[in-house]
Amino acid sequence: MIRYALRCDRSHDFESWFQSSAAYDQQVNRKLVTCPICGSAKVDKAIMAPRIVGKKGRGRATPPPEPTATATAPQAAQSAPTSLLMAQERELRAKLKELRDHIVKNADNVGERFATEARAMHYGDKEHRPIYGEASPDEAKSLIDEGIEVSPLPTLPEDRN
Repeated sequence: MIRYALRCDRSHDFESWFQSSAAYDQQVNRKLVTCPICGSAKVDKAIMAPRIVGKKGRGRATPPPEPTATATAPQAAQSAPTSLLMAQERELRAKLKELRDHIVKNADNVGERFATEARAMHYGDKEHRPIYGEASPDEAKSLIDEGIEVSPLPTLPEDRN
């Protein structure tokens, strides 16, 4: 799975996950990727810093800091679109948190057995039910390759601390 920072033709910034860069290209060409703010299908990748994960056992590398206004910038120089974007970002984060909380409340946490449980339900060995859990990137890719629909739970910056 790969996460891209995206921007629509109306300069709205947002993020989305894709199975691969080829999957992103296919979905954009078919106009399946749309801005969650205005609905525009004219979407391009935005400039983004790479996220680097440390080797197993070393934990995750610290994520790059979130962009912020500099302390020396005068308040008058900060434009209304910036505060509007911040309000939209807060609203989007609240909706993502609501979605995640709904999933956690209404689905079974199967932990590291996620891939096994998802396969068993997909192939009819177990009754379908909502589940969530953990899967390595390779396990998630394998599930997707088999036609099993999976999505990562939304993770917000405040969850990482």
